[in-house]
Amino acid sequence: MHERVAIRDMRHDESDAVRHVTLAAYGEYAAIMPEPLWRGYRRQLLATLETEGPVERIVAEREGRIVGSVLLFPPSTNAYGGAAVSVDYPEVRLLAVVPEARAKGIGVALMEECARRARRAGALALGLHTTDIMRAAVRMYERLGYVRAPAQDFYPAAGVLIKGYRLDLTT
Repeated sequence: MHERVAIRDMRHDESDAVRHVTLAAYGEYAAIMPEPLWRGYRRQLLATLETEGPVERIVAEREGRIVGSVLLFPPSTNAYGGAAVSVDYPEVRLLAVVPEARAKGIGVALMEECARRARRAGALALGLHTTDIMRAAVRMYERLGYVRAPAQDFYPAAGVLIKGYRLDLTT
């Protein structure tokens, strides 16, 4: 990592900062998604951030400012609301790094923290879902060792494929 970044649990008073980071990170997709699809996706992003329950909220802080965040859902939790996706390993959701802080290892550090926590909890694997439009994220996940898990794919809307990925934590 090029700059000093602290990876830690989100504090209760940082919800607004995490919401800002997430919307800034995912905002680039507004230009390439049909407007109604983007509106629904933005609503889903915000609803997921408000999820109650045992989700771990992890942030990356640099110079006193939140520059990245990620959610780590425990195994067998329906991390996708209405979508019928439930796996027996933890699931990473909403990895976000503000655009101006990208390519500095922050996303990798957040993903490595999720893997570390999953291993510590005894998980044999760690999962995530993404789409082809998130090319930089897919490249990072594959570099980190995630492989496609097509059995976990789902379609939240007509013609929109959400692809499952899985990291083996036993190696």
